[in-house]
Amino acid sequence: MTSPQLEWTLQTLLEQLNEDELKSFKSLLWAFPLEDVLQKTPWSEVEEADGKKLAEILVNTSSENWIRNATVNILEEMNLTELCKMAKAEMMEDGQVQEIDNPELGDAEEDSELAKPGEKEGWRNSMEKQSLVWKNTFWQGDIDNFHDDVTLRNQRFIPFLNPRTPRKLTPYTVVLHGPAGVGKTTLAKKCMLDWTDCNLSPTLRYAFYLSCKELSRMGPCSFAELISKDWPELQDDIPSILAQAQRILFVVDGLDELKVPPGALIQDICGDWEKKKPVPVLLGSLLKRKMLPRAALLVTTRPRALRDLQLLAQQPIYVRVEGFLEEDRRAYFLRHFGDEDQAMRAFELMRSNAALFQLGSAPAVCWIVCTTLKLQMEKGEDPVPTCLTRTGLFLRFLCSRFPQGAQLRGALRTLSLLAAQGLWAQMSVFHREDLERLGVQESDLRLFLDGDILRQDRVSKGCYSFIHLSFQQFLTALFYTLEKEEGEDRDGHAWDIGDVQKLLSGEERLKNPDLIQVGHFLFGLANEKRAKELEATFGCRMSPDIKQELLQCKAHLHANKPLSVTDLKEVLGCLYESQEEELAKVVVAPFKEISIHLTNTSEVMHCSFSLKHCQDLQKLSLQVAKGVFLENYMDFELDIEFESSNSNLKFLEVKQSFLSDSSVRILCDHVTRSTCHLQKVEIKNVTPDTAYRDFCLAFIGKKTLTHLTLAGHIEWERTMMLMLCDLLRNHKCNLQYLRLGGHCATPEQWAEFFYVLKANQSLKHLRLSANVLLDEGAMLLYKTMTRPKHFLQMLSLENCRLTEASCKDLAAVLVVSKKLTHLCLAKNPIGDTGVKFLCEGLSYPDCKLQTLVLQQCSITKLGCRYLSEALQEACSLTNLDLSINQIARGLWILCQALENPNCNLKHLRLKTYETNLEIKKLLEEVKEKNPKLTIDCNASGATAPPCCDFFC
Repeated sequence: MTSPQLEWTLQTLLEQLNEDELKSFKSLLWAFPLEDVLQKTPWSEVEEADGKKLAEILVNTSSENWIRNATVNILEEMNLTELCKMAKAEMMEDGQVQEIDNPELGDAEEDSELAKPGEKEGWRNSMEKQSLVWKNTFWQGDIDNFHDDVTLRNQRFIPFLNPRTPRKLTPYTVVLHGPAGVGKTTLAKKCMLDWTDCNLSPTLRYAFYLSCKELSRMGPCSFAELISKDWPELQDDIPSILAQAQRILFVVDGLDELKVPPGALIQDICGDWEKKKPVPVLLGSLLKRKMLPRAALLVTTRPRALRDLQLLAQQPIYVRVEGFLEEDRRAYFLRHFGDEDQAMRAFELMRSNAALFQLGSAPAVCWIVCTTLKLQMEKGEDPVPTCLTRTGLFLRFLCSRFPQGAQLRGALRTLSLLAAQGLWAQMSVFHREDLERLGVQESDLRLFLDGDILRQDRVSKGCYSFIHLSFQQFLTALFYTLEKEEGEDRDGHAWDIGDVQKLLSGEERLKNPDLIQVGHFLFGLANEKRAKELEATFGCRMSPDIKQELLQCKAHLHANKPLSVTDLKEVLGCLYESQEEELAKVVVAPFKEISIHLTNTSEVMHCSFSLKHCQDLQKLSLQVAKGVFLENYMDFELDIEFESSNSNLKFLEVKQSFLSDSSVRILCDHVTRSTCHLQKVEIKNVTPDTAYRDFCLAFIGKKTLTHLTLAGHIEWERTMMLMLCDLLRNHKCNLQYLRLGGHCATPEQWAEFFYVLKANQSLKHLRLSANVLLDEGAMLLYKTMTRPKHFLQMLSLENCRLTEASCKDLAAVLVVSKKLTHLCLAKNPIGDTGVKFLCEGLSYPDCKLQTLVLQQCSITKLGCRYLSEALQEACSLTNLDLSINQIARGLWILCQALENPNCNLKHLRLKTYETNLEIKKLLEEVKEKNPKLTIDCNASGATAPPCCDFFC
């Protein structure tokens, strides 16, 4: 049976042939001694077959040995040198082409580039030894921290290790990317083992591991020296190995840890593997495929280096390594605890903190959580407070590794200094020379190695790293919060470490994103209870000035402008991390306007902790992403409270939000409190639909409420309409502005709503934009407005599907109404006939209308004539919007009215006519004759200003 690998290789080779070359291949194939089954195959099928189909015919009719030799000999006869080399390298098992007794093809020559008998045996022994070293030094120890199934789940996306992936002549470049600690390096090492596994590959293959954090310390060298430094036994074979580049896998691990200036990797590209160059040049040349272009490449990196990698790698395949998924984390907790109840309690505690749960994709963080909570449960302590913040968890883990009163103050200072130095230098691995430069002895680290705070590299014994990047960030924050020793460099300049102000600056965080989380830990360590816990264990004190330093660094956020969503989230996150109520009060007290977009439960908790102290807050805009509020999830509810003394909140906006029934009830409960003095509320595009009904119920009797918006594409319930009507008819109702948008009410519901408006004496501005009102519904409204006691001054019926028929009844409103001054009919196809009816109403002396918006109403030249006549009769109209209408010729007629002294128009909005010079000249003449008139010609198509801008 023909192997799938041979089939894919043959298919790939044949698909490289153009039409003429494929015909030649078939002709030479016909002259080749055919096997029995192929001889019986109808030759017409072969002649009609493309490359893929021909490969299928051959593998179904011929033996592997025949296919290998036939392919190599025919390609050689066709003088296709490169394809012939590829065929020999990928298809021949013993490195030699068998001679075929065929006078037309001649004798096959021995391939000088392939291994000679005996040499291959030595190479295979060397690579088997290499694989054994990898297994003993890396993979075996990593199994405990990263499940096999997690690795295999990601490995199936790597094409050169997946037997179902077709081979191609262009080698693959695969990029494994993901956050720190999720298993990128572990996966890469496993891929190396599988690549060199003799049982998985019929041909000898080689793999070389290039660690960027190690190589960044090397001086100039050749590429051959670079890859042979760890394998001196292969040094003599390196030239022969590199000559077979298609059989080599290079793993470039931790590209983000290569310390080079931006863009340096694409400079001075080199293709000579014997020439000495700086290591970054060699790696850049490899990734750019100038060096050994036929080799397979596997790159691991954190996301921050992906942009630089895009400039280097050619058509890379990106594989995101996610580490532990939720089901993996759950299984890990069950295995670690043994007791299912305890495991699930701990798991739910971690999941309740979205930031901590996200970190749990790293196996090391899962181990920290399990170890810490299990110890607490065994002692009978409550683990809930521990998982409230990442600072609390990491501090408890740190203290739990050492007995109370251990008096390790000096050792802890040394460790935190090491963490800070590394983070500022963007290093996660420390070598002996790093320790020497900092004056740190390797013996000083033994306590933390035994306590699993630090880890020692299994191969390079002089290399150390923290258990996880987040723990290094935590210890960096600890460095800033510990009380300084006498004579110690306070600002850290002697160690090339920035001070607190520099640490929290946006400029530094942009250059080094790892500093961002340090700020959160800084606030977390400013908590007095945590300071006492740290002092009890290590005998060290917190700096008394740290709180003041943090407040000074956050002072720039209190400028006279609203906070950006990003800045606000960071501030609230830092304050929540601190769990210090007094600190929160000081920081958020000056906030007057806040816009927040909640995307996870952690952000909700941050808001709940801090915003209740915003006593001067006047405007709150809230947006909630889908899935944040789920019913019956950990009994979690929205709890954004405001202290009873806060009566300054005037404007509440809830938009594009996915709420739960319980969160709506809590919000409504706050609205109904006597201490809540809301004046303006906007509820736009929220779910569930019943939220609108509940809000209407909450607003009934709220005498401070003057502006209300309920917008969204929802089906009106009868109960919702009843609540809205009760709101309007309540004797305490002081609503002056009401906007209803996107509702699908029935004619009966509209009739009930307009009937209630008859008795309401407060409403002055009604916007029914984007509602399915139709002419029938509009007629009911007009009847209400013809009553002498109606109070509406502004009416917007934009995009309500009205026709010219409704304008006749509307004209009657213009005649009798003494209140209506603003009318918007934009995006309704009323046409010229509708304009005619409106102008009849405008012509009456008692008409008070000042603003008329007819944007996109299908008006032509005839409509302009009606408007021109009305304007010349000294009507009350001062603002007119005719944008997005086909009135080019009608402008000549309209301009006659604009030049008339009786015309009161002061502002005219039109469509832009950039190409019509005559019209431009005409409008300029009108402005000269009527200097009090402003003509806006920038309302064109998609760039037209919203109707409400002109209307209000």
